[in-house]
Amino acid sequence: MSMKMEQSIRQQMSMVMTPQLQMAIKLLQMARTELVEQVQEELKENPLLEDAGDTDTEHLRDEPTDHEESIGETEQPIAQPVAKETSEAGKEVPVDGQPTNEVDWTTFLENSATAPTLPAIERPDGEEMPSAGQTLRSSRSLEDHLMEQLRLARPSKEEEVVAQYIIGSLNSDGYFTDPPLAEVAEECEVSLEIAERALKRVQRFDPWGCGARNLQECLLVQAEMQGIDDEVLVKMLTEHMADLEKKNWDKIAKKLKVDVEDVYEAAKDIQRLDPRPGREFSTEQPQYITPDVYIHKVGDKYFVAVNDDGMPKLRISRYYLETMKDKDKDNKAAREYVQERLRSAKWLIDSIQQRQRTIIKVTESILKFQRDFFEKGAGCLKPLILRDVANDIGMHESTISRATANKYVHTPQGLFELKYFFNIGINREGGQDDIASESVKGFIKTLVGGENSKNPYSDQKIVELLRQRHQIEIARRTVAKYREQLGILPSGQRKQSF
Repeated sequence: MSMKMEQSIRQQMSMVMTPQLQMAIKLLQMARTELVEQVQEELKENPLLEDAGDTDTEHLRDEPTDHEESIGETEQPIAQPVAKETSEAGKEVPVDGQPTNEVDWTTFLENSATAPTLPAIERPDGEEMPSAGQTLRSSRSLEDHLMEQLRLARPSKEEEVVAQYIIGSLNSDGYFTDPPLAEVAEECEVSLEIAERALKRVQRFDPWGCGARNLQECLLVQAEMQGIDDEVLVKMLTEHMADLEKKNWDKIAKKLKVDVEDVYEAAKDIQRLDPRPGREFSTEQPQYITPDVYIHKVGDKYFVAVNDDGMPKLRISRYYLETMKDKDKDNKAAREYVQERLRSAKWLIDSIQQRQRTIIKVTESILKFQRDFFEKGAGCLKPLILRDVANDIGMHESTISRATANKYVHTPQGLFELKYFFNIGINREGGQDDIASESVKGFIKTLVGGENSKNPYSDQKIVELLRQRHQIEIARRTVAKYREQLGILPSGQRKQSF
């Protein structure tokens, strides 16, 4: 038997992203609020960074570098197969001149002229804004509100312990859903009877119904506390909740052997009850959306401007650079620290600039594709995919995805997420151009909004109306899917008999 020995040499390329590109990718996909927080954090940690709005010294980078002007016109995928780099820790950034930009941005993003920023808004006549102490107030929680009533009620020690446990377990709507009351009684070392009394006491605190274990119990407690003793109403809540939710008035009337009018009147009283008694004490703060970019219309032309309001204007601190040149030439440790911080500051500034330029380029491309939308409204939204924009501006699809994630644009038509403009196409009759799915959703919302509440449109009827009025070919199940996405109930649940 003979053995054959072979030797081969194989060269393998690995995917390596530089720290600069990693930072650029991270910042690009951040929402605006996250970016501001990140910048504020960097300002605290890096002494070589400063906010140009807080000082009058000259900006170290008033003019673009030769590198910035020489960025190529096309973008390559973010992570390119490159030979593994040597450590960058030993690379020194010149102190007496412009910092060397080590980022090869041609592997990341295409350069473009930065759009003008929006002017800052000033209050008239030098009027000062009130202090935070004048405008902020603490909101009272549901737990605090109920605990105060519990102290005033002066229950037995055993009931008080259980009631405190229940109050501390309520969800944001005021319901007591977990743990089971038997477990609470065992945990508090009391009988189930005492636990039941404590629960009933909490349920009758203001607002009535808090501590209920389900919707049925919540509404029954409220009806009791309001003095509603309508037998039909009580039976509807205790025996016919399923029919009540579906508004099957005739069926309920038949089962209860009463007139439909009596069921209508009871339903009106039920509608006045609050299914979420704890929500008025919700401590959740509203989330305000700040647009990342603006689209302005001047005459017949549209202009795209990045929103820099509230964003620190970063620059390199000349103080530290001058200090290093004049005093610390022989301090190697200090120089290495400054070099490291300087490099980090440069990467951050360049990454933010590239982020803003990319968002502008993507928005301009969207504006070009969706011009009819900005002129006429949602009904003229066209089908659009990431590849269309990527091919238009010479960037990778992944970059477009990151640039549009959690970003908002203020337009003459309103405030929209950039992702809103990407839609699949729905076929239309008569050889007409396809229409965007979001436009179809808008048509469905309009149809439902204008329907007769006593005889609402079924999904099949909506299909027929879309075909008749807009020449849209769409399946009934697709209408049902879009209706659910819009939060619109089925026709049977939308029907109102009074």
